[in-house]
Order: sequence, then structure tokens, then C-alpha cells
Amino acid sequence: MNVLSFILQHKDAYQVILDGVKGGPKEKRLAAQFIPKFFSSFPELADAAINAQLDLCEDEDVSIRRQAIKELPRFATGENILRVADILTQLLQTDDTAEFNQVNASLISIFKMDAKGTLGGLFSQILQGEDIVRERAIKFLSTKLKSLPEDVMTKEVEEYVFAETKKVLEDVTGEEFVLLMRIVSGLRVLQTVNGRQQLVELVVEQAFLEQALNPADPDTVDRLLQCTRQALPLFSKNVHSTRFVTYFCEHVLPNLSTLTSPVAELDIQLEVLKLLAEMSPFCGDMEKLEANLNMLFTKLLEYMPLPPEEVENGENSASEEPKLQFSYVECLLFSFHQLGKKLPDFLLDKVDAERLKDFKIRLQYFARGLQVYIRQLRVALQGKTGDALKTEEVTAVDLESLFSFQDLFHNPPSYKSTVTLSWKPVQKTEAVAPKRPSNEDMGSGGSTKKQISPQPRRDARQIYNPPSGKYSASIGNFNYGE
Repeated sequence: MNVLSFILQHKDAYQVILDGVKGGPKEKRLAAQFIPKFFSSFPELADAAINAQLDLCEDEDVSIRRQAIKELPRFATGENILRVADILTQLLQTDDTAEFNQVNASLISIFKMDAKGTLGGLFSQILQGEDIVRERAIKFLSTKLKSLPEDVMTKEVEEYVFAETKKVLEDVTGEEFVLLMRIVSGLRVLQTVNGRQQLVELVVEQAFLEQALNPADPDTVDRLLQCTRQALPLFSKNVHSTRFVTYFCEHVLPNLSTLTSPVAELDIQLEVLKLLAEMSPFCGDMEKLEANLNMLFTKLLEYMPLPPEEVENGENSASEEPKLQFSYVECLLFSFHQLGKKLPDFLLDKVDAERLKDFKIRLQYFARGLQVYIRQLRVALQGKTGDALKTEEVTAVDLESLFSFQDLFHNPPSYKSTVTLSWKPVQKTEAVAPKRPSNEDMGSGGSTKKQISPQPRRDARQIYNPPSGKYSASIGNFNYGE
């Protein structure tokens, strides 16, 4: 203790400790401990002390580096917090796991001292630092912020995070955009209708919805998909998806067959249609509703074939019956059903009688094919057990949900059915007394099968993912003539 008292009273002695960073391993380890310990006693040597500790953080000996990094938070006082945060952020580029974990721990430590100052250092490196530092700083924020308590992440701090994130979003990669949206979407200050609307506006800016779509450019298509996926959880009855749904109807659907997939294994057409279907319930007032409904209707007809013609002996004239693509039709029918509610007279007043007749023939043929496939699927279930049985049972149940669209057979067509997309979980509802279906609810599609209730058969129903990619040929393109 006499030695320590002597050091505290003499500036020259502290300078000796600072010079220890130029010595051997033992001197460096002592310096790594004593420089921060007496740092506050010699404010006139503050810069020299921080620089000396920084030299130790870059030492060749990883154990010395870890010791120096562990002590860095002791320098994070007053105006030094920004500099220490900046240094620690740069140190995230290390490839040593133990050292990387120590950097994370030190950053969390100074976060609890001064969150806004720490964020200043992190965002400074994100905006101006090297690529590897930027990447790891963004990942740090996306994984660590959500675990910090409310007394650290105050309203002022969260507003600062949002403001700085908007600056970063002016120039980002697809992966960075997803991580940054994860950061701001978790901010408590944005968990309001107004906050969620601000987040949607942020995504709209990234999606370039004011520009025409280049379907041949995979990067452009990927940007739209990424932005739509980020916006989707934000939509509600108060935060509308109108601009995205409009863009899909006006720019994406007309180019559906020519879209270039950013990922080789991705069924880009089905992915787009699923996103449109999930957004459509939250669409508000649309300027060109009739035109967009007409585009949906046209695409729907493309995926719903006419029944094959019969020759005199009653056999099909074609060698193969048309292939029915359940997943595509489900998405398009659902989107058309949702937007059709806003213009219920569309099929009567805006579609000529011949076209409407053609649509009902296609819909009726599709319903019959669906019944055939479900029967064949249930026969195929016989003898199966375990996961295979469970998966195909769910498939059969969810395919039956397509019968909910039979209210389009009514005259005039109706949009009263409540339909759940087959790949979405069924929302639990309070138990109510069962209601006997009316004749109208039974539909008129040539089917004697009762209307399937939109309510779940059990409290929890497994989710069915519609076939896509390399597996679509076995289910989505099933040949009903076999």
C-alpha cells in the first residue's frame, strides 16, 4: 500500500507505468491492470493512458489483449465514452473467439454506463468504418439491444437508435437491411400505430415502389421480396398494405412469368403470390381497384384450366388432363376474394357474361379435381404411420379449406367466407355454439360435400406449407387423369 500511495502522489511514477507497455510480457500485464486503476488520478495524462491501453489491446499476445480489453470500460468516463466505444467497436473484427466475447462483454458494460455515448461509437464505425467492422457492429446491435433493460434503453436512447439507423439505411446491402429492420422493429417506442407506420414508410423508401420493376434483374426482385417480407408483420387494420398490394398488381403480376429468381431453388412465382395473399387483407382504399381486380382475375384464369373436351365416345380428346396447381390458385383466389370485398359487383358489372361463365366452369372443374385429389390422398394414407401420416393428414385438411371460396359460385357472387391461408396458423377463437350451414353456405359447385368450417378442427392445428420448388411437381402439378 505504501508503493500505491507513492504512485498516486507522483505523476512521474504513473508515467513509468505507461512506459511499461513497451516492456516485456510481465510489464505489459502489470500495465494493463494499473493504467486503468489509477487513470482517474492523472487527468492530464488521460490521452496518453488511453493510447497506452490501446497499444496493449493490439499486442501480439492474445492474453495481454484480452486483459487490456477487459479493463477498457474503466476509461469510459465523461467525454471518453465515445472514444472507448469507437475503439471497442473496431476490436470486434478479431477472429479469436475468447477475445471477441470479451469485446462484447466490455461493450455491454459501457452500454450500462452511457447507452447513447456507446451507440455514438458504434454508429460512427457503421457509417465510416471498414466493412468487417460495420458488419459485426450491425450484428452486435441486432442481437444485444433487445436484451438490455428499459432503464438503459430509455425513450431518448431508442429515438437515437431510430434516427441513426435511418442514416445507415441510405446505403445498405440486403442482409444489412434485414438486420437493421430487426433492430428498429424491436424498439418499444415504435410499438404503436404511429410507430409501425413509420417503420412501413422506412421500408417503402427501400423498396423503390415509385420505380417500374425490372423482372430480369435478380437484385431488383430480391430487394422487393426482402422489403415486402420486412413490411408484412407491420401491417394491420390500422397500418395498410395498399402501396405494396398496388405495386404487386400493377408491376409484378404482369411480369410474373418473367421474374428472375435471386435464389436458384426458390419458386419465385409462388413466393410472390404468397406475399401478395398475406398482404391483401390489410389493403386500404385503392385508386385503381377495378384495374387491379381485373389483373388478379386474369392471372387467376391463367392458373385455372378449362376441363378437357370430350369426343363422341365420351373420352377425353387430350392425352393428359390439365394439371392443377393448388398453391398458385389458393394465393390468387384469396387475394381476389379480399380485394373483391371492396368492389362486390365486379364479377357482375365489370366482367362480361361469357367471361364470368368461363370462370365458373374453370372454378367448378378445379373444385372437382380438388375433391378427386383429396380422396386419392386419403386412400394413400392407409397403411402409413408416424410423421408421414401426420403430414399428409394436415395436407388433406388444408386443401379442403379451398372449398371456402365456393361462395363465388353464388348468384350474385358473395365474399362472406372467412378463409385462412393454408400455410398460416389458424387463430384460436372463443368457443361458440355450432351453426347449421344454410343452403347458400353449401355452394353450388357441383359438390355434395358440406362447406368446410373456417374454424380449426382442434385447438391447435399443424401448419401446412404449400409445395414449392423442386417438390411442386409431385403435388402442385398432380395429373388427375392417372
